[in-house]
Amino acid sequence: MPILNVKVSVEQSEEMTAKIYELLSALTHRILGKNPTLTAITIEYLDPRDWIVGGKTLAQQRKSSVYLDIKITDETNTKAEKAAYIAEVFKGFSALLGNLHEESYIYVQDVRASAYGYGGQTQERRYHHAA
Repeated sequence: MPILNVKVSVEQSEEMTAKIYELLSALTHRILGKNPTLTAITIEYLDPRDWIVGGKTLAQQRKSSVYLDIKITDETNTKAEKAAYIAEVFKGFSALLGNLHEESYIYVQDVRASAYGYGGQTQERRYHHAA
């Protein structure tokens, strides 16, 4: 039941939204083992003229960038899985956006089960009621 918040420096289109969804949904399922039917993804498109890295806009640098923040329940994934996920997401966005700036970030947040949930229930409560 992760939620992914994505910011990309590319022009908005239905096609790009579908490609970003497909990329993240597949990697989140394959590497982190998250159920795609419980995965939520939001995408925010930003103008490269409004994204500054090292004192210059991405437009000036002729680069693209991505920032991904994914929240997962703590202790559900290993360090190796998270490292593989970060590497694969960066690789996937490099292929999708082209000329990806190295200063693109993927942030995997391990959130305590007692402080994270959906449908009005924490993950901890779901765990205990399933047991």
